[in-house]
Amino acid sequence: MIDTLRARGPRAIATFAGAGLLAGFLSGLFGVGGGTVIVPILVVLAAFSQKLAAGTSSAAIIPVAAVGVISYAAQGAVDWVAALLISIGAVVGAQIGTLLLHRLSEPLLRWIFVGFLVVVMVSLFFVIPSRDAVIHLTFWSGAALILAGFVTGVLSGLIGVGGGIIVVPVLILLFGASDLVAKGTSLLMMIPTTISGTIGNIRHGNVDLVAGLVVGVAACLTAPLGAIVAAVVDPQLANILFVIFLVLITAQMTQRAIRASRRPKA
Repeated sequence: MIDTLRARGPRAIATFAGAGLLAGFLSGLFGVGGGTVIVPILVVLAAFSQKLAAGTSSAAIIPVAAVGVISYAAQGAVDWVAALLISIGAVVGAQIGTLLLHRLSEPLLRWIFVGFLVVVMVSLFFVIPSRDAVIHLTFWSGAALILAGFVTGVLSGLIGVGGGIIVVPVLILLFGASDLVAKGTSLLMMIPTTISGTIGNIRHGNVDLVAGLVVGVAACLTAPLGAIVAAVVDPQLANILFVIFLVLITAQMTQRAIRASRRPKA
């Protein structure tokens, strides 16, 4: 393992570590896995293909989600039952997502990722965070959580995100969760989802295990700090900052998607 790291060179290792540190902080702050950070950085700075970046991101999310859950659980901000229901659908969906990842073209994956980010940005403007709201579980809301988990799992395996960027707004908007409970529950849901997706990605050769390890370990260092800041910062301000960040990422990925679409096919 040490020889493999040395072979990458200090610049590559620094890129992986930097991606992990930033992704870990945002994971704790926003309740996301960090794929929106990891995937673009690996594509833009480490010259990963979209498929390899997505698969590696999915693997790196597993440890950071676990650390984030511990941080939120310490604040009592995790709905364990809701997380279980979402995970049931997400584990199945993740396998379908990884199959699609293996079959879809590189330019199409880039456009899917851009479209995904645009949807997220728009949805954040409709989220009205509240620290007092709770999730009320019924038969129908439980079924809806499983369905939401399935859709999340497909996108997790396909795009390389943990799914939190979908689950957090959904839990707040549709299920009446507080922003902190939505974030903590989202992180818990990511663990089985990303494990399922990563197994499929490894089978298809879409994971760089060394890069995933460096990113994941670095992310674990800053995830607790992000969770602490989340409890202090006004949730509406946090949403605004996140949208600004996503605008920058979307612009970068759109430019690369256009270039990939114009590239002559071999």
